[in-house]
Amino acid sequence: MVDERPFENVTREGESFLLPRRKWRELLFIGALVARGELYVRDPSRPMPSFRDPDLIPEGLLFRVHPADNDHVRLERID
Repeated sequence: MVDERPFENVTREGESFLLPRRKWRELLFIGALVARGELYVRDPSRPMPSFRDPDLIPEGLLFRVHPADNDHVRLERID
């Protein structure tokens, strides 16, 4: 069962943010984010789970993903 509440465990750090690994895996599983080489981009044809900040992962921006710790990944916006 997918939790439909706005996801609150996101920590912004400048142009990057920490996202729990569980939420990262969900984004990949539902196809909301897709790989483009070593980067990831939002697929506008797929549903995006709600986040407290609706502009957290805007369409068209590329993201580099790094492991942050055992529980989180860091998504870094690429201009």
